[in-house]
Amino acid sequence: MHVSSGRWLYGFLLTLTTTMLWGVLPILLKEVLQVMDPYTVTWYRFLSAGLVLFCWLAAKRRLPSIRALSSRNRGLLIVAIGGLACNYVLYVMALQRLTPGTMQLIIQVAPIMLMFGSMLVFRERFGIGQLIGLLVLIPGFGLFFNQRLLELLTQMTSYTTGILIAIASAFSWALYGLAQKQLLTIWSSVTVMMVIYLACSVLLWPLASPLEVLQLSTLQRWLLLGCCLNTLVAYGAFAEALAHWEASRVSATVATTPLFTFSLVALGSMLWPSVIEPELLNSLAYLGALMVVGGSALIALAPSLIQNLRNRRLRRLSITPPPAP
Repeated sequence: MHVSSGRWLYGFLLTLTTTMLWGVLPILLKEVLQVMDPYTVTWYRFLSAGLVLFCWLAAKRRLPSIRALSSRNRGLLIVAIGGLACNYVLYVMALQRLTPGTMQLIIQVAPIMLMFGSMLVFRERFGIGQLIGLLVLIPGFGLFFNQRLLELLTQMTSYTTGILIAIASAFSWALYGLAQKQLLTIWSSVTVMMVIYLACSVLLWPLASPLEVLQLSTLQRWLLLGCCLNTLVAYGAFAEALAHWEASRVSATVATTPLFTFSLVALGSMLWPSVIEPELLNSLAYLGALMVVGGSALIALAPSLIQNLRNRRLRRLSITPPPAP
């Protein structure tokens, strides 16, 4: 079993870096999508990250052998490649129809789907803490959509389509997560990501239009570069954070990503109103967003909190003197 290094402050700073990078990502993508289509944006992100990891592993002489994989693991690799490719493309397609904050909040259902998938596939337990988290999260979504709930339930508008695509993106990520969980027993996380990134770039190559980059403005090219670096740096910081801080705390901190996005959109719309549109939400919607984030964080922390309580109880029992004869 992996044990964190104990450098919690370093782990926290790495997690905060990941959270901020993921928080700003949809804002960057939103502007690039004004010119570039979802397949091409995603292709550039996969290719750039995959090539960097390939060069790094080649320099370390740690390139993997696909032939060494069993047929079962090759099947898992195909599922992981298809799942992540669909996740990235569907995420960008949904973002075309939604605001960055809404997109980041909807994608919070991805870890929940992964949790249920782990229960079915790996027989993981579902505790009372996770149930409480769900009971906070689900009403939170209802409050967040209070302004457009009727539209979501009765009309197939662009907004409704965007929500459905975002949910499909979350489902694809959960499939990828389940497959990757098994692949990590064979390869390191860097190796798995390198293979998947390069395979996804090959998969999307026929659908991409690389020359669209020439149509981007100077600002949009810098933003595209930021999106590509985001893919590499954010996941790298996330993986490194797990080595120094408990996974439950890392996941709980990352669950606050939508709050960073809402904050950055509010700041950006004041500084650059012609580039970044503000989120048009009422007080109930913001309360719902807080509930969704709180529920997600509680679901992530629940196993760790319960285990800590059990350990404290066992320590108390172990030091309790026996009854007098």
